[in-house]
Amino acid sequence: MSLYRRTMIPLFVAAGFAAAAGFAVAPGFAEVEPEPDPAREAELVALGEQIFFDRNFSKNRTQSCATCHDPDYAFSDPREGKAGRAVSVGDDGESHGDRNTPTLTYASLIPPFHEHGASNYVGGQFWDGRADDLRAQAGQPMLNPVEMGMTSSAEVVERILESPEYVEKFERLFGPDVFDDPDVAFDAGATALAAYQSSPAFSTFDSKYDRVLRGEESFTAEEAFGRSVFLSWNCQLCHMLRDKAATETFTNYEYHNIGVPVNHAARAANDLPENHVDHGLLEREGIDDPRQDGKFRVPTLRNVAVTAPYMHNGIFEDLRTAVMFYNKYTSRLPAAQINPETGEPWGDPEVAENISLKELESGLALDGPRVDALVAFLKTLTDARYEHLLERDGPEQTAAAARSAKPES
Repeated sequence: MSLYRRTMIPLFVAAGFAAAAGFAVAPGFAEVEPEPDPAREAELVALGEQIFFDRNFSKNRTQSCATCHDPDYAFSDPREGKAGRAVSVGDDGESHGDRNTPTLTYASLIPPFHEHGASNYVGGQFWDGRADDLRAQAGQPMLNPVEMGMTSSAEVVERILESPEYVEKFERLFGPDVFDDPDVAFDAGATALAAYQSSPAFSTFDSKYDRVLRGEESFTAEEAFGRSVFLSWNCQLCHMLRDKAATETFTNYEYHNIGVPVNHAARAANDLPENHVDHGLLEREGIDDPRQDGKFRVPTLRNVAVTAPYMHNGIFEDLRTAVMFYNKYTSRLPAAQINPETGEPWGDPEVAENISLKELESGLALDGPRVDALVAFLKTLTDARYEHLLERDGPEQTAAAARSAKPES
């Protein structure tokens, strides 16, 4: 989120490294990936890791990439802001975004943004695919005024030049002329960040699901039932490429509008007007097809149980609520049209056009036990190092306790 081997830097990263390092490319010929140099690649990954955790690359030196992508929380943002954890707080301590910070786990396996068939887009980074690939994504948060707040690539490079250690590493990896052009130096830093985010540390494939595939463990009866619900309810239409694949990331990387309502708490936090509309893919540069309005890239389900809240705007706190939201399209029961977190109707879609009803209306309506089983299966997609987070007291556990005290209608 495979096009690339887990242990190798993706092709777009390698190509960027080749360009930044000054490898010649003959006119009229495509760039060719150089022979891997394990020592150099390890050095590049180490530089990217150093940058990832360095707060000096934000305007007030208070925030690093790891602030919003905390490795202890599946590279998502565990911090509370004015809208809870729905959207992240910026470097100034006041600014808030309008979209939920996604996990970076398995992000290197997302294919580059491209059109697949007529008006069907796939891949790319961010919810709206505005970065073609991980290297293009890596530096953008630094330059976002509501995130890390740096004003230009040149300002970022000035921070690099403050450190003789950085200067020595950049010149060794990218050549002595790397700082002659701030854009080249900035891109070199993004290349290093992408290399780190493409390392096995982000894509471990060691969840219980993976261990079951390898014959090391077995599903519980509820987890096995949940897997059958996942397949029969047609979740796999958007969240699976190949059943039982060793590198399955539980997304087809396509773009869909599933009718998510506005998160009014996030809008209040970020001061956008109530009538603001997040057009998703349609806001990507070069996309002017109204059929893309309101569409967002299908996220991975790996680590979904420990990366709440949910949807592109973080509107749902509880994984079970997110599952039940889909049930509103398949169930005729009045209760299916109510958000259990608010006790009110789900709310109108932010963009009412282009809703993927063909996919959303597939499958049968789910009752309570099937919802619980599906949630139990989704929990098995949690990387081993994050399984302890499943035991945290939080919205999902609170909701479960409430359900046990009061039977569902």
